Amino acid sequence: MRFTALLLLLLPLCTLADTAAPEAASGFQTRPAVYSRHSMVSTANPYASQAARDTLRRGGSAIDAAIATQLVLGLTEPQSSGIGGGAFMLYFDGRKLTSFDGRETAPVTADSRLFLQADGKAMDFYRAVVGGRSVGVPGVVAMLKLAHQRGGKLPWASLFQPAIQLARTGFAISPRLHTLLGTERFLQQDPQARAYFYQADGSPLPVGSILKNPDYASTLEQLAQRGPAAFYQGEIGQAIVDAINRHQENPGHMRASDLAAYQAIERKPLCGPYRRWQVCGMDAPSSGGVAVLQMLGLLQRFPLSTMSPTGSNTIHLFAEANKLAFADRNRYLADPDFVAVPSQALVSRDYLQQRSRLITPDRSMGRATAGEPSGIRLSLYGRDSAPELPSTSHLNIVDRAGRVVSMTSSIEDQFGSRLMVKGFLLNNQLTDFSFRPDEDGTPVANRVEAGKRPRSSMSPTLVFNDRGQFVLATGSPGGSQIIGYVSQTLLGLLDWKLDPQQAVSLPHYGNRNGDTELEENRGLASSMAALRALGHTVQEVEMTSGLSAIVRTAHGYAGGADPRREGVVLGD
Repeated sequence: MRFTALLLLLLPLCTLADTAAPEAASGFQTRPAVYSRHSMVSTANPYASQAARDTLRRGGSAIDAAIATQLVLGLTEPQSSGIGGGAFMLYFDGRKLTSFDGRETAPVTADSRLFLQADGKAMDFYRAVVGGRSVGVPGVVAMLKLAHQRGGKLPWASLFQPAIQLARTGFAISPRLHTLLGTERFLQQDPQARAYFYQADGSPLPVGSILKNPDYASTLEQLAQRGPAAFYQGEIGQAIVDAINRHQENPGHMRASDLAAYQAIERKPLCGPYRRWQVCGMDAPSSGGVAVLQMLGLLQRFPLSTMSPTGSNTIHLFAEANKLAFADRNRYLADPDFVAVPSQALVSRDYLQQRSRLITPDRSMGRATAGEPSGIRLSLYGRDSAPELPSTSHLNIVDRAGRVVSMTSSIEDQFGSRLMVKGFLLNNQLTDFSFRPDEDGTPVANRVEAGKRPRSSMSPTLVFNDRGQFVLATGSPGGSQIIGYVSQTLLGLLDWKLDPQQAVSLPHYGNRNGDTELEENRGLASSMAALRALGHTVQEVEMTSGLSAIVRTAHGYAGGADPRREGVVLGD
């Protein structure tokens, strides 16, 4: 079955609303929000959404559905995430909120010179990415198992069956996967990936081609039977180590003991107030929770609800807040097991009120400098230079018992390190570390160290009301732009009262402490002159988010999936 035909089959299941939602205030043409009474799933791929809903219908929990979903995403959206990568998950069981850290770790042989050339200069980015050097110990499998122990209802092995069956019978190549394969420069250097994704003449398989992955099915069968031990030890683990260390041009130095020692971590989420809501996200090593809370806190004193979501004055304020959040992010955020990360100080009300005074409605501040929250010396760390690219995936799931999962997973760049092992791709997450270990002799918090987890921008987010009741779940792929995407969606839902489909469809804008970026071809060009008059350097860029959002309503749930990608919302 062609991908488009499958999508047409699934869409009628999504359209449960009596009437279509109005267009977003931005004027961006969008599809209607999805409504359901009892449960809802939103993933980046139709096959994955179907697997999630089927799991819930079998009596599975939100965590069970998330596991089944991730295994399918690794097959049908291999450019973005998979068992060769890492993830962060927020989980609300109806009473308690927790989070799971499945971020990759650096091998014990890694040190601060990992991405430096012999002359001390940083390597070219893709020279560092392609090959074994950039691969961190994958964390998804261990994290999913830890989450299942906390909130799974169905047997572990049963959750692998949808992906195993799909891998053996085949799935239709989507337009997005086909397009990315066609523009990809490095993937064909790997013999397994070339044989799997491309035709004999080197062209990508056409849209709608049925792609089978028996190697992935075999890998999942072993994981279903033996659990994470089958991945981190034995045949699969050795294949991972060999692929990394034997790369001809850019080998890594991972040991079998690095895999065997990996542990996922249950962490306390980071929460803070925004107006009458409580917003919760991941704490370090993600920078997402801190930066999103900073964005909201910095903007709280402005009357956003009375402002246009896409007006030049709104874009100005949002960009200025973005700069301040990124200045702090690039100075302080890193793995908390290696660095004293001042998360609470960075999101404290007094600190954000002080920093917010740097934002003036009539003039851009230019480039922002990091602040000094109480008790923290600015000179403690140097500025980070880590790039972070946008090939990631996000899912939200609410089950019939009101349990909620918001999970973002990634292999980092599109197709990760371009190494394929046993039917799945390996990540390049170590390039999320700063390539420079210091700034003028001052160590960078996010420098490479053995066993360390690289900083991330992944921002799975849950919002609660003043009675502790679940209000909404959201998140996005998009590299470092995730912070802006999620913050803007929260404003759309909480301040501008958009429905979830309208909110995730808003034209994007933001600033990562440099140029102010406007999403191209989304009607924002008319604001460029006004922004430049305020002192902004403005450019139009592609901003391909993959947002989704689920909102609790008086009668159940409403959901939306980003029209920029292939996400689908399903509900019962």
